[in-house]
Amino acid sequence: MGFEKSFKALSDPVRREILQLLRNGAMTAGNIAEHFDMTKATISYHLRLLKEAGLIFEEKEKNFIYYDLNTTLVEEMMGWLMSLKERKND
Repeated sequence: MGFEKSFKALSDPVRREILQLLRNGAMTAGNIAEHFDMTKATISYHLRLLKEAGLIFEEKEKNFIYYDLNTTLVEEMMGWLMSLKERKND
């Protein structure tokens, strides 16, 4: 499993909050930035790390780039985490 970048990206509370925002649907970087007291460059940095980690993807539509949650990867990660709860009988 290659979840290293994903878990590292999740270690930051700002990135976790961005994912919470995207839970409701795709947003532009500007829409995301409205929820934070930080520069747009900083938001772009966080979005880049989330994208590199595979947690979000971007889609260009006309003059805008929309960011959305990669639910497939989230489900894979949740499945792996849930498997830790399962006990193997020896």
